[in-house]
Amino acid sequence: MTLSRREFTRTALASAALAATGVVSFPRAASAATYNAYVMAYFTESPRFLGADYGLHLAVSRDGLNWTPLNQNNPVVTPTAGQLGLRDPQVFRKQDGTFVVIATDLKGTDFSLNSQYLHVWDSTNLTAFTGYRRLRMHTTNDHTWAPTVFWDASRSQYGIVYSTANVFWVNYTADFRTVSNPQTYFSPGFGVLDGDIVVDGGTTYMYYKNLADGRIYGARSATGAPNSYTTYTSGLIQGSAIEAPLLHKLNDGSGWRLWGDSFSPVNNDYYAWSSSNIGGGAWTPMNQRDYTPPLNSKHGSIAGITDAEYNALISRWGTPNWVRLKSSNYPDRYVRHQDRVGRIDAYPFDPYQDQMWRMVPGLADAAGVSFESVNYPGNYLRHNNYAIRLDPNDNTATFRADATFYRTAGLADTAWSSFRSYNYPTYYLRHNNYVLRIDPLSTSSTLADRQDATFRITP
Repeated sequence: MTLSRREFTRTALASAALAATGVVSFPRAASAATYNAYVMAYFTESPRFLGADYGLHLAVSRDGLNWTPLNQNNPVVTPTAGQLGLRDPQVFRKQDGTFVVIATDLKGTDFSLNSQYLHVWDSTNLTAFTGYRRLRMHTTNDHTWAPTVFWDASRSQYGIVYSTANVFWVNYTADFRTVSNPQTYFSPGFGVLDGDIVVDGGTTYMYYKNLADGRIYGARSATGAPNSYTTYTSGLIQGSAIEAPLLHKLNDGSGWRLWGDSFSPVNNDYYAWSSSNIGGGAWTPMNQRDYTPPLNSKHGSIAGITDAEYNALISRWGTPNWVRLKSSNYPDRYVRHQDRVGRIDAYPFDPYQDQMWRMVPGLADAAGVSFESVNYPGNYLRHNNYAIRLDPNDNTATFRADATFYRTAGLADTAWSSFRSYNYPTYYLRHNNYVLRIDPLSTSSTLADRQDATFRITP
């Protein structure tokens, strides 16, 4: 555990007193704390940058797959110095059990604006952020991108690894206030970007982007020391361009997940892989049906959290007052309106607000639901000649009936949802050639038809 001189003296005295009574004291992070939820830190962008926000965003998840943005997907804190924005935030639990957040000093996409600094905050449980500062990492005229932090037990210090000049450098620190001189950490003979490091079972794993072929690779080291890594995986890619590997071990120890941030063919698309054995180097692409990243999230990091921390985050920042509807058989597509027509389209897209709905008590029956547009308040999804449209509520009985649905167990997957029409009780909301309509359906309909009518409600 890394402590200031004053903290070290105080802790040593307390530990000596406990040792005299036969009681052993451990730092919180080394205790038997149970992490059964996850927190993600990220910034946001969308294809036409309508969703761009370069503050610190947080989301929580019970399973590490389906994420709930906090604070209405607005930033919980924003830098007040340097370039007044951040990218690539990492949330890291320190040896004393508290958190540090560290991030690239850059607002927007002008990557020629080189900064020698990183943004840093301290936090007890991510409900408040203190001690904001910028940490100077080097004195060269080059960038300081995508920091990742790991605990180097052999040094009793934290390593801060970051991208600069197409290699990785490292500075060591005990307190995230002063750092050692930079040194080369990983320079394999080709350009690299966006390292992410996790120490597990005596092995240090580092995943990175190879700039020569645009793929993500994994390297490992028995010591975590500079220039000690050997690449051991084949290259990974989903989408047509990917970066920002995000590596984390499952809280229950059953396996690993690796996320990648794709920026082509459209900006802002997350993909994921899974592995039961990180040492084997084999990764299986995950089905997008099984995971839902936070809306517009980019280049994040993940940490395990306790029940108490999860509940404190929900209490402090709140959960979204809107939902999205994810298609069962086209899991990259979400229900949206476009030119007043209801349809499903591949996310991400802009305006991204077209997929955001306030699911309110049914206009014709409060036991049902109606879907009010977030970016067109007072407008609702309704059927008209069986086609689904976005129309303003004229408060007629016909409109209220057309805009009311009963949520049922999903026709193709009972863990998901289907929506039965209020005034056409054998008809369900479904897509057909990506366009929404209502059609007569039941549990005896074909699987393809039932899948068209099955959706996941997600933030």
